[in-house]
Amino acid sequence: MSYAKQSEILFLWDGENWNPNGDMLNSNAPRYDEISRKALVSDVRIKRTIRDYLESKGFEIFVKETDSPKGGLMDGKGRVTALAGSEKDKVEALKNMCIDVRAFGGVFPVGGETNNLTGSMQFKMSKSLNQTEINYIKGTGAFASSEGKENKTFREEYQLSYALFATYGVVNALNSQNTKLTDADVKTIVDALWFGTKNLISRSKFGQLPRFLLKITYKEAGSYIGGLDNLLVLKTDKPQENEIKSIEDYTIDFSKIKGELEKNSDKIEKIEYVSDGKLNTENLPSGWTKLEYGI
Repeated sequence: MSYAKQSEILFLWDGENWNPNGDMLNSNAPRYDEISRKALVSDVRIKRTIRDYLESKGFEIFVKETDSPKGGLMDGKGRVTALAGSEKDKVEALKNMCIDVRAFGGVFPVGGETNNLTGSMQFKMSKSLNQTEINYIKGTGAFASSEGKENKTFREEYQLSYALFATYGVVNALNSQNTKLTDADVKTIVDALWFGTKNLISRSKFGQLPRFLLKITYKEAGSYIGGLDNLLVLKTDKPQENEIKSIEDYTIDFSKIKGELEKNSDKIEKIEYVSDGKLNTENLPSGWTKLEYGI
């Protein structure tokens, strides 16, 4: 079996008047760094987007809400038993069955032990490239506050005006044999990152769109540049970044990434990218292989 090669992934996606990742400990307001004034999205949210899309396409997913025969939701031990059944090596069975286990690993209660599997594909906390702000919106609901009352219920929500996020991930070839992650799995997950983001059509996330995806494949395990998201430069004519309201209001400069890739070209097998064609870019090398995803 050919296991996944070392690679880096950089994914740009945006949205307007939305909440990409609500913080349950803060009235479900968008996650936000008060110091940098930039919005945040957790790696858990990114993986959830991927998992939900893959499940919709018929893939077996380990981490998902599952009803328990006893009522309520199934716990981790129950989920392991439901999938692996009487298999002697249940963790090995889960690797064979579940693409999210091969990619992201997991915690598996088996017998009286807890088995931890470190995933071969990891994403860091995503941060918006632009400074943005959170808007507080209040309105009325459709129903009375209680039966027979004239007053309607109130609703409250928090939204970002606009944000362009840079999501960065690494495929660790040194660990891929342990988790059984393959190059075919990586392609499937990268596709799910793009299309899962586009097809997450809920009230709070409607309108978010994938804009650009870069994948760098290396010749040797353990080789990677790191922090590609921090090498992007956002340029705008707006007096302040929080005045950016759409994709038309800025340009993304790839010159720093281009320079790093040129310095390490002997370690790189191939560079591929996908673009929706609407993102304004500078210094995007013509030598990179452009893939066509369509709609």
